[in-house]
Amino acid sequence: MKTRKRIGIVIAVITFIAMVWCGKEGYRAAVTYEAKTAQIARQMDAAGVAELKLKELASLFTLGLVENDTKARLLALEKERHIAQTVANRYAICFGIAAGVLVLLYVLLSLRGFTIVVSLGALVALINGLVTPIMLMIVHKNVEYLGDVILSFESKGILGSIAKLYQDGNLTVAGVILLFSVIVPALKTISMLFVSVYEHSPFAARIIRFFKHLGKWSMLDVFVVALLLVYLTSTHSNTSRAEAEIGLYFFLAYVLLSMIASLAADKMLHTQEQTPRTS
Repeated sequence: MKTRKRIGIVIAVITFIAMVWCGKEGYRAAVTYEAKTAQIARQMDAAGVAELKLKELASLFTLGLVENDTKARLLALEKERHIAQTVANRYAICFGIAAGVLVLLYVLLSLRGFTIVVSLGALVALINGLVTPIMLMIVHKNVEYLGDVILSFESKGILGSIAKLYQDGNLTVAGVILLFSVIVPALKTISMLFVSVYEHSPFAARIIRFFKHLGKWSMLDVFVVALLLVYLTSTHSNTSRAEAEIGLYFFLAYVLLSMIASLAADKMLHTQEQTPRTS
């Protein structure tokens, strides 16, 4: 039994380190992807497209003597953007695998240890989900003589959407999203850790019951609402394209890990309450 727990602890530490690393590198790749997309969007506005068309004509009439450096820059940016997206997706998959391994440690760790490990994983996922972009929005239009022109570009995360709502004067909506997508999840995860460490505390059962009832409607529903608000707070025009980013998967990983941690903590306290009766 002790050997199995030691193996579980070693795997948990390695997995947790991998999870933190994948989250950090995934965030960096997502920010790079966001930056490259923003550069392309600036190059493809009305002035940039007009410049591109003129240089294409100049290159055509001079039989290639005038180099179209704008097109070369765009191609280079597209390549860098694709690489950043590929890297970000790989780290998101790595993060998901690490989260899955934490859940599988249920068979190796004690219920208390499992709750602590999954709660820590949920906290890492929450932090990454809040700071990493979750949705990218590009608004473009087919302009006569120019072709496809990008009118606006936005990349948003949960915290960025809350800030935008606040700046736009939507204080109530911003407050609700801040409460149920940031404050409540953070308090819930920290409370799970408290319950795991101080399982004999008289407040442990009350904390579990409170967040168990609150979590029935606050987590998944507000998660969906937050995504819709991210989409709706973007500028709309004739044509728009929305693209999910890896912050979405980080936040989803938090939701799942948090639910599992809550169930594990509830079972742990229930087992503790039943033990004196069977002795």
